[in-house]
Amino acid sequence: MLSWTCPAPLRDQPRVVMGHGGGGAMSAELVEHVFAPAFGGPVLAQLGDAAAVSLGGARLAFSTDSFVVRPLFFPGGCIGDLAVNGTVNDLAMSGARAAYLSCGFILEEGVEMPVLARIARAMGAAARAAGVEIATGDTKVVEAGHGDGVYINTAGIGLIPAGVDLRPDRVVPGDVVIVSGPVGVHGVAIMSVREGLEFGVSIESDCAPLGGLVDAMLAVTPDLHVLRDPTRGGLAASLNEIAAAGGTGVVVQERAVPVPAEVANACAILGLDPWYVANEGKLVAFVPREHAEAVLAAMRAHPLGAEACVIGEAVADHPGMVVARTGLGGTRVVDLPIGEQLPRIC
Repeated sequence: MLSWTCPAPLRDQPRVVMGHGGGGAMSAELVEHVFAPAFGGPVLAQLGDAAAVSLGGARLAFSTDSFVVRPLFFPGGCIGDLAVNGTVNDLAMSGARAAYLSCGFILEEGVEMPVLARIARAMGAAARAAGVEIATGDTKVVEAGHGDGVYINTAGIGLIPAGVDLRPDRVVPGDVVIVSGPVGVHGVAIMSVREGLEFGVSIESDCAPLGGLVDAMLAVTPDLHVLRDPTRGGLAASLNEIAAAGGTGVVVQERAVPVPAEVANACAILGLDPWYVANEGKLVAFVPREHAEAVLAAMRAHPLGAEACVIGEAVADHPGMVVARTGLGGTRVVDLPIGEQLPRIC
């Protein structure tokens, strides 16, 4: 515990701090004030999990992600399958089924070859399970003490089916908010083996490829409005990003959000809020009300959506803001996190 540092210090920082990589307000400020002005362009302005681009008459989804998880191996997975599934899922949130991935390794001098081979095998198995091919890659090595074992970057492309248009500004009041299953599992699984913590129960990461689940949803109707996989910043960050980009309010029924007892107990011990803890095999969907029942049924018929449930709706009130209705009948604001409760979990 003595080695822990605050992941989200004050936001007015002259240097990069851990909170800038947490997927919350500090990350958004970094993009807004540093990267977006430097890069510009209408495609980047989408700021989704993946960019939707047109090339040669086809609509493609294109995404990249970097993985710096610590430890490299954790209950339910490792950095290898996490790297594949993370990018596959970013593409799926645009409605695309991933086709090809690139893979870049940054290795620290001294990493044991059996460790690297185990990670590579996990990546290959995850790619085959997701129906995607790792088509190209790169390897760099840094001196001992200048890295942390293994970092991985993956980028991916996939085709977006005709008629599919998933983006936050399509959200309208009345849309039903559905989550595909229990939240907070991945982050707590990481913490269960970090710093020697033990919670008395076995918690495994929910890391999984979501392309098949999204296909099942789109088979009901291509008219889904937006999908997000709530990774860094958790469910709360995803809902806030959608509300802000779509210009609507969001009301969540607090008791409807599925949080496993073991996750809730671990978060209580650590002083964390499970709504802000990262997931790697869950999605949140904003679905037109007339299609919500059928989409929910299709999700529950899929193994990765068996515990899907409705947690709220988009509303015209308080645009850009997420609020939760508590079990006592009160209302509380669900803010965008500043940094990240648990750094280095993806």
